[in-house]
Amino acid sequence: MFDDPNLVSSAGLVPALALAERAGLRELADQHLTVPTDKGANAGLKVTSLVAGMVAGADSIDDMALLRHGGMGRMFTGAYAPSTLGSFLRSFTFGHIRQLDAVAARFLLALAGVARLFTGIGEGGAELGAEEYALLDVDDTVIEVHGYAKQTSHGEIGQAAVVSSACRGQAVASS
Repeated sequence: MFDDPNLVSSAGLVPALALAERAGLRELADQHLTVPTDKGANAGLKVTSLVAGMVAGADSIDDMALLRHGGMGRMFTGAYAPSTLGSFLRSFTFGHIRQLDAVAARFLLALAGVARLFTGIGEGGAELGAEEYALLDVDDTVIEVHGYAKQTSHGEIGQAAVVSSACRGQAVASS
């Protein structure tokens, strides 16, 4: 972690969070996530903080502190403390997980529209000899993860998706 206020450890978050903002992540979470009590307040900002931390490499609640180190506060306002994010997540029920899943689905659609990765599908397909459809292949996997000195292990569940079309090639996404 960087403690110098003039240094940032994850400058790549700037374009990633700008894209998330353009796709409406915060608004989607605020609209569709209804976590009760004060722990659910500002759900959009908390979800955005969690996404930012994961993009920057955080793999635990404690690692979310990287959003508040060094010069990160100059770049990102509204980054929550790890304890606040942990309290937010611990207040989730199964229903809240379903709500967050709905946010993720809508966000993925919004990202596709904002990033314009798939423009041209169905546009001028006849002239190009291309079919007017795209293929989506989604696979899930369990990855074995080992703790300190391989004394503990657990499974991390991930997903990989490949979208391809005759006129645009392939795009790969994973979580």
